[in-house]
Amino acid sequence: MTKNVPKPGRPVRGSRSGRPVMALVDLLGRRWVLRIVWELRENPLTFRALQHACGGLSPSVLNQRLGELRETLLVELKPEGYALTVLGGELLTQLLPLTGWAEKWAKAMR
Repeated sequence: MTKNVPKPGRPVRGSRSGRPVMALVDLLGRRWVLRIVWELRENPLTFRALQHACGGLSPSVLNQRLGELRETLLVELKPEGYALTVLGGELLTQLLPLTGWAEKWAKAMR
């Protein structure tokens, strides 16, 4: 168990209370986390395939982020590679509507 992994109930960046939403925002705000979750959206990927899909991600950072995502129950290691857990898939489903909103925001910012 890693001490610095954001988890509900523990102080996180921006929140001493450790409210679940703040812990999630802290976790998702870590570099490469959203990209890793996105790349695992369809199929499990081996470490090397995931590293390639993320483009430019060092093995040490990928290993660290995968450890954090596994510890927070969003990613699991299966025989065929790393995959989103049921919770990880549900998170991705919740994040997808933000894509549409982000497109609207981008147009408004032009």
